[in-house]
Amino acid sequence: MAIHENLLGGPPPTRLPDDPEPRELLAGGAAPADVAAEYPSSSLAWAQLADDAFEGGRVVESYAYARTGYHRGLDALRRSGWKGHGPVPWEHEPNRGFLRALHALARAAGSIGEQAEFERCSEFLRDSSPLAADTLS
Repeated sequence: MAIHENLLGGPPPTRLPDDPEPRELLAGGAAPADVAAEYPSSSLAWAQLADDAFEGGRVVESYAYARTGYHRGLDALRRSGWKGHGPVPWEHEPNRGFLRALHALARAAGSIGEQAEFERCSEFLRDSSPLAADTLS
């Protein structure tokens, strides 16, 4: 038996391909807006924009940035074989941009009174990665 075999019979974990350039630029202090403009498919850049806007009290902007990062992440997940459910492990660093954007979308939705979206995104995050839900909350 393989060590990483899924014994529960669900879909295998989805691991997005690594795209180190946006991560390295952000870690080096590049402006998230510049990174998002150069790498618009990077959920990580959009998640950082969402976090910065939320911290600055710009909740509607945060919502918009998070929604963009979330949808870019869904596109990447589907290209990687994801079928709409199953694990998206936080432990795999390239997944973190999507998971952060999903968390940011839930947070902003809750802040503007979109209770149904807050609940849906919160549940989606926990279902995708309990570790991400615990880490980001």
